[in-house]
Amino acid sequence: MKTKKVIIITDGDVYAHRSIEHLAKQFGGCTISQSQGNPTKFSGKKMVEIIMQAQKEPIFVLFDDSGFMGEGPGEKALKYVANDKHIEVIAALAVASNTHHQEWTRVDVSIDNEGNLTEYGVDKFGVPDIELGRINGDTVYNLDQLNIPLIIGIGDIGKMGGRDDIEKGSPITRKAIEYILERSEFLDNKNGIN
Repeated sequence: MKTKKVIIITDGDVYAHRSIEHLAKQFGGCTISQSQGNPTKFSGKKMVEIIMQAQKEPIFVLFDDSGFMGEGPGEKALKYVANDKHIEVIAALAVASNTHHQEWTRVDVSIDNEGNLTEYGVDKFGVPDIELGRINGDTVYNLDQLNIPLIIGIGDIGKMGGRDDIEKGSPITRKAIEYILERSEFLDNKNGIN
């Protein structure tokens, strides 16, 4: 069975879903709409079944814990999906939040609210933080324990004080996805996606 190339998004609210769905189509991929929700409603096993039916790649899958402390439902499902032998996770977008539980993950790079890459983490508004290579979020508890080749920190998808609004084409998230596809050589493999 052919493996499916997946990009993990650690946010499942309506803003993130609308932005990711809009961008996935532009890049020739698809979004697992059933994965949207705050918190994540489906088990990891069910998510894998749905992912395996997807006809286009990359496949964007949203996970959300709704602020659950420790390993919540979104993270449990995320871990199951990332460890499935039929899934190839090419990257994760680690979405920042003002979590009170201080859950964090290391990130390889972040993208700020002006579309610049930074070695610092960012907050939910996409403003660079003081921490090098780490981000606080509510569905990031186990990200850096998984075998994910690229983790990008990003502010609140579809928001960031209006800078990532879908009416503007969600430009910050778009840049993050472009970076992922470029780094993973996905663009080359698909003969260039516009």
